[in-house]
Amino acid sequence: MNLLKISLANLKEKKLNSFLSTMLLTLGIGMISLLLLLNKQLDEQFRRNIRGIDMVVGAKGSPLQLILSSIYQIDAPTGNVPLAEVNSLKRNPFVKTVIPLSMGDNYHGFRIVGTTPKYVEHFQAKIAQGALFSQPMDVTLGSKVAKNSGLKIGDTFASSHGLDSDGEAHNDKKYKVVGFFEPTGSVVDQLVLTGLESVWEIHEHAEENEANAPADDVKESDPAHEENMADIHHNEEKQVTSALIQFRNPMGLITIPRQINENTSMQAALPSIEINRLFSLLGVGIDTLRALALVIIVIAGVSVFISLYNSLKERKYEMALMLSMGATRTKLFLMLLLEGLILAVTGYLSGVILGRVGLLLFSRAAEQDFHYSIREFNLLPEEIYLLIGALILGLLAAALPSLGIYRLNISRTLAEE
Repeated sequence: MNLLKISLANLKEKKLNSFLSTMLLTLGIGMISLLLLLNKQLDEQFRRNIRGIDMVVGAKGSPLQLILSSIYQIDAPTGNVPLAEVNSLKRNPFVKTVIPLSMGDNYHGFRIVGTTPKYVEHFQAKIAQGALFSQPMDVTLGSKVAKNSGLKIGDTFASSHGLDSDGEAHNDKKYKVVGFFEPTGSVVDQLVLTGLESVWEIHEHAEENEANAPADDVKESDPAHEENMADIHHNEEKQVTSALIQFRNPMGLITIPRQINENTSMQAALPSIEINRLFSLLGVGIDTLRALALVIIVIAGVSVFISLYNSLKERKYEMALMLSMGATRTKLFLMLLLEGLILAVTGYLSGVILGRVGLLLFSRAAEQDFHYSIREFNLLPEEIYLLIGALILGLLAAALPSLGIYRLNISRTLAEE
């Protein structure tokens, strides 16, 4: 007697009940699988990008917004701060590295970030082709930017004002592509990196065009006036959006943030604190969804129990007939257990696939909105435990009604039918 074939035939006969039980298991396991995948990969993405960054300074506002905009490039900056104040941090004995950032433009949705080569060194980005930006208006593209934009080395392009791709284009000043980065798995992949001077030049040129009205009291060819204006322009206070700070020792973490917040026009935000706060807020929603998924799985177990219990009641005559023809009660018990296991395994496999489909849809949305990819579909260790839990649930749901096999009276059942 082939127990597997008989079990499959029994499940096919009760298609609706089998489908309902499997669907509930699929939904519950799929939700938990998706949450596990998202939690792992989002945590890795966030931790990878803040590694080695002890503090971020920028304009006063929301500390979390400052962290998201300066490190992850997924929010609007809080404003600009004087470069002189940022540079003053370099003289602090507790400060090891200061990496200024200047933002405000984009190219087809990819942010253009003015910075120094230290930014590239920090993320350990390597040049795949060409060279690192060195002259004003030179740019080096992250791997995703290079792939999606189609730009080649030597090409020029105009940036768009603001962080949205539909901003006003700076057609009078164009950037030149001088190189591409290798994929890093960090925020560098989705950025257009250039020098600070490039960003200043773009915006100063735009401001000059807006104020390009000839003065009545100044002759057009007056060299003294032009030289004077150039000196004033040269000595103008430069501004940056923010700066990434690394300390030499923990004493910097204790003393400097408070000094900055109290004695300067800037604010200091600590990435580790803000990201932990963000994950604690997200954790409430994740825990709620996980609890809901567990409830659905328990309901699925109850559904399997009811399905097999009703099936046993309806098949009493069939079971009695099989026993009278030589089948043992243990074999029939194992046959019903096998039905529960088949439902559990089918629900688990379908749920894992559903979780991957959900991750793919989430990744596409994240790629479109923030240029972040979340596409690691490997089976997680926690999902192995999920399989064990599904098998135990299937066995328990099937074992309870299947115990009725040992109480079945063969002669009475055959006589009644």
